[in-house]
Amino acid sequence: MNEIGELFSVTRKTSGISLEEVSKDLNIKKEMLENIEDGRVGAFKDIFELKEDISSYAKYLGLDVSKVIDEFNEYMFEYTSKIPVKEIEKTIELQIKEDHEEKIASPYTKASKKYNNKVYIIVYVVILLLVLVITIWSIKQVTIGQNVTNEISYRK
Repeated sequence: MNEIGELFSVTRKTSGISLEEVSKDLNIKKEMLENIEDGRVGAFKDIFELKEDISSYAKYLGLDVSKVIDEFNEYMFEYTSKIPVKEIEKTIELQIKEDHEEKIASPYTKASKKYNNKVYIIVYVVILLLVLVITIWSIKQVTIGQNVTNEISYRK
């Protein structure tokens, strides 16, 4: 990673571009660019974001992006392959245990029960049908034969 950072730093300085310009043009924080140039991978939370930033930076400087990304991938493979397999398996087992354990929570922090959306849809359809039937029935009550009444008449 140090080689990539050094390549970026030398290329940028040879081109006469400041970190502020690169930061503004690529919309990447200046501190992140400094971390890339210094080879500090640990400063990044997301490796995929780091890879994207390196790709953008390489393209910006006119470098061969695929070559730089290949070098980054090789570095990451060497870096991650040094983690013992037993440690990886242990971490996976712990995650599985945590996922399957029942967690105790207070009633105030308990997740709310999720209801089936089909029930709500059926209730809305029934209400809509009732409103429609009542509307049709009330129109029939106001209509006498083919004549529509404008007034309510009273019989004595």
